[in-house]
Amino acid sequence: MSLYRVKNRKQCWYGESIGILILNANYPCVPGNVGNASSFPFPVRYKVVKEASIERLLAKRDKTLLKPFVDAALELQEEGVKGITGACGFMALFQREVAEALDVPVFLSSLLQIPFIYRTLRRNQKIGIITADSASLTAEHFKAVGVSPEIPLVIAGMEKQKEFSEAVLKEKGTLDSRLIEQEVVAVAKKMVKKSPEIGALLLECSDLPPYGPAIQQKTQLPVFDFFTMIHYVHTALVKKEFLGFM
Repeated sequence: MSLYRVKNRKQCWYGESIGILILNANYPCVPGNVGNASSFPFPVRYKVVKEASIERLLAKRDKTLLKPFVDAALELQEEGVKGITGACGFMALFQREVAEALDVPVFLSSLLQIPFIYRTLRRNQKIGIITADSASLTAEHFKAVGVSPEIPLVIAGMEKQKEFSEAVLKEKGTLDSRLIEQEVVAVAKKMVKKSPEIGALLLECSDLPPYGPAIQQKTQLPVFDFFTMIHYVHTALVKKEFLGFM
């Protein structure tokens, strides 16, 4: 192709396929975190939803955040991204409304993968979910992303883990990645030991993917997270030609 046309007069740059809505939070995003652009093998573009704090989204489930989420997503769309994801699984609350307001695919929460994961397992198996805060994760979140009550879930939270709670939920300003890895691996091992029927794990929180390899090594289970979802959708949005030899 040699002839290119401007699709959007508001777009002044190109090549960023995935737009990411991110919370107005203040803690280090290590490599492997959705909030760290170096985690991706393709260009991404961020948009902070300034009104969306951890407290307002997780603890309060503040429905007045809908408009700021829609507005931020529309800005990303105007800036030329091909699809829009989130950087917190609790954004599930606004999945349907944001998707309805946009012309590009929207996949705000890692929880969207649950129905797919369920169909890959045997009938007697369950999905283990590790979340930032199990007390804040409700049936409303699951309903918003099309998860029916018949899907068997086992949920464990990180809210009682000292380093994770202080670094992420309370935003103390520092983060010891080694300690958080130890904490989340311990949570995963305890959950699987208590519920050996778990056939796959899903990390709700966008801060947990850096520790996916360690979790998998200790549990020997498939581990789904924001990156499995984002990479999956990206391959649908940006197709590559197959090159090779016959």
